[in-house]
Amino acid sequence: MKRPVVLAGLMLAVLSLPALAARSNVTDPDLPRALPAQGPVSVSWTDPAQFTDIRNSPNRWEAERGTWVADLAGYLRQAAARQLPAGQTLDVRITDIHRAGEYEPWHGPSADHIRILKDIYPPRLSFDYTLHDASGKMLDQGQAKLVDMSYLMGARPMDSDPLRYEKRMIDQWTRRQLGRDARVASTP
Repeated sequence: MKRPVVLAGLMLAVLSLPALAARSNVTDPDLPRALPAQGPVSVSWTDPAQFTDIRNSPNRWEAERGTWVADLAGYLRQAAARQLPAGQTLDVRITDIHRAGEYEPWHGPSADHIRILKDIYPPRLSFDYTLHDASGKMLDQGQAKLVDMSYLMGARPMDSDPLRYEKRMIDQWTRRQLGRDARVASTP
């Protein structure tokens, strides 16, 4: 009687292997390290295996899962494109990401895959950027190191986007660095 149950369990496990293999892993060396060229903003990134979020994670396997690097890169491209004046272009190379929250494996196996949000785990994002005008002349170049120490203060309880804190940092940077505020500050 137990033998059919064991065989059924083994069959189910074997059938689910392709689904497990199909899961995205941001450190996969075969994945591109840049978004396809599109619009005035280009975004690339260094090896995600070296990002703080993965390198220092107590649950590296869980930290590697998903498409969060490409998702953040895509959001950065959209947010920057909204703020850029016509004709300007921006090149961005993401060098480090540490998402908000952290895995705390000491809560036990039933919670070791959940990111715990606390003030001591703020989101961080570092990237190099170069801004050009319509003629190709460099207007600005630098390294941005974003961190939001008060990320939990502006939390919206109904927002379920797992990257909401990182996206809010990106929005703040693009408005400050590229948007109307930056243009007003640079005019004599």
